[in-house]
Amino acid sequence: MKISYSLAAAGLAVALLAPSLSVAGEYNLTVDRVTIDTGEFIRQGVGYNGASPGPVLRFKEGEDVVINVTNNLSEMTSIHWHGLILPYQQDGVPNISYPGIKPGETFTYRFPIVQSGTYWFHSHSPFQEPDGAYGAIVIEPKGREPFRFDREYVVQLTDAHPHSGARIMRNLKLMPDYYNRKQRTIGDFFKDAEKMGFDAALRDRLDWGDMRMLPNDIEDVQGFVPLINGKSAQQNWTGLFNPGERVRLRFINSSAMAYFDVRIPGLKMTVVQADGNNVQPVNVDEFRIAVAETYDVIVRPEEDKAFTIFAESMGRTAYARGTLAPRAGMEAEVPEMRKDPILTMADMGMAHGDHGSMDHSAMGHGAAPATHTMPDGSTMQGDSHAGHQMPATHTMPDGTVMQGDSHAGHQMPAAMDHSQHGMSKEVDGFYAAGSGLTPSAANGGKFLSYNDLRAQKPLYEDREATREIELRLTGNMERYIWSLNGVKFSDADPIVLKYGERVRFKFVNETMMTHPMHLHGMWSIIDTGKGKWDPVKHVVSVSPGTTVYMETEVDAPGQWAFHCHLAYHADSGMFRKVVVEGGPPPKKSASLDNKQGG
Repeated sequence: MKISYSLAAAGLAVALLAPSLSVAGEYNLTVDRVTIDTGEFIRQGVGYNGASPGPVLRFKEGEDVVINVTNNLSEMTSIHWHGLILPYQQDGVPNISYPGIKPGETFTYRFPIVQSGTYWFHSHSPFQEPDGAYGAIVIEPKGREPFRFDREYVVQLTDAHPHSGARIMRNLKLMPDYYNRKQRTIGDFFKDAEKMGFDAALRDRLDWGDMRMLPNDIEDVQGFVPLINGKSAQQNWTGLFNPGERVRLRFINSSAMAYFDVRIPGLKMTVVQADGNNVQPVNVDEFRIAVAETYDVIVRPEEDKAFTIFAESMGRTAYARGTLAPRAGMEAEVPEMRKDPILTMADMGMAHGDHGSMDHSAMGHGAAPATHTMPDGSTMQGDSHAGHQMPATHTMPDGTVMQGDSHAGHQMPAAMDHSQHGMSKEVDGFYAAGSGLTPSAANGGKFLSYNDLRAQKPLYEDREATREIELRLTGNMERYIWSLNGVKFSDADPIVLKYGERVRFKFVNETMMTHPMHLHGMWSIIDTGKGKWDPVKHVVSVSPGTTVYMETEVDAPGQWAFHCHLAYHADSGMFRKVVVEGGPPPKKSASLDNKQGG
């Protein structure tokens, strides 16, 4: 009698729960208007399943997933599965992968899970991601992890702003320094004069004036509130642990524009994964996470006390704060933000040394790099073209680069010869020698560099690239136009690749901004001179005044996006369509059917 009753009760419980259960490998997402409350401001935004951030989607390597996405907005939407290797029709980029998802419709994504690690998803429709449309993806590997941990947490960073993404874009077009709250003053000039002498300070100020730029313009958009898992510093997201446990923290930077420097005072961090790919463990005190990157670290708090997760923006204008603690309600001391960095002439691709002022008459609104990073980490100096207008280069459909005349409104900067201006031939983590952005750990410890990353297992055979494609990162700050090779997306031809080739991309950053470059659908191998052990990522951060090389095995036929992941840079032109020709015939997919939903 007792057994029968128990079985009946269990059956009733299952019946009651049935509507909320999903078939294995099937997931449901709604795209909704949501309220974002940071504790400092409240505004309407976009989220998933009624919240921002959206849910953590947990997949297993080897499974085939079905994801039903219902658009409850009054405008088109989309979801891009950032970093996932999948058929291009499932990549979620409007007008490249598919048309997008209409209001009131449900779109069904279907794709195999062929990898493991930490990734994320977000809207690829205008400004929905900055408005809150993002979430996390955790993929469990088929086999055992090469490292041990007892518990894990997703730590998803973002830069919530009281203004909507569309309003921010309008303001930047109206006035590019609209959000710069750290304009330099006459007091700053006298401080510089005390340090470097009056003449040198005046010359430096005049040089920046000639370029119509500001040395503290590190973050295009200030006034944001950094969040960890949707919570501000005062709301204090907390993850619990038992002393002695190994805790895996899956850091994801889902910001529109903000880079973060991350540390946990009192704890060493062991980096075990970068952009979803396992790396040989690196012990660090601090790391910089670019927009759209992910890093997995393991910490082992031994003491029965709380620890602060501290993430200050690269421009030192704001910080996110969370807590690791043995018990809820515990807090640790929150560090003060460090002094904000100032861009130098090295970041503009120039250095003065003792040689006086340079001719900036042809500078436009960016600068050719002072240094070119070679595979062994050494650098080469650029040619001298001072005082001459540099012709724009144009990427042809086959991916080669042709020289042409400069377009009106897109004048390119002059490339300066720095060989006699005291430039060092050393680069730390792809920052130009003398850069004002070169990071250092707060306690004088170890700061992670791309040069520290070594693949845990090679993903590809190490082979020579079949060709090189140069992509100059260019822009016009006054007009707030960002571009590649001096051409914005709306005026550009696609980059055409051939299935099976290995392409070497050469990023030449001619701007004063740091750009996180993201190629959809294929892995990016950063050339750090380690051959088959070079790290494999989906985002490559390119600092001002530098050249960085990455290689790609072209193994994904179809159409893909390639862009800077700073939201307002991509929207204003630093974006390309990539077409991969050839390859195996695409499999027929049932995932392209839309059905009406509500």
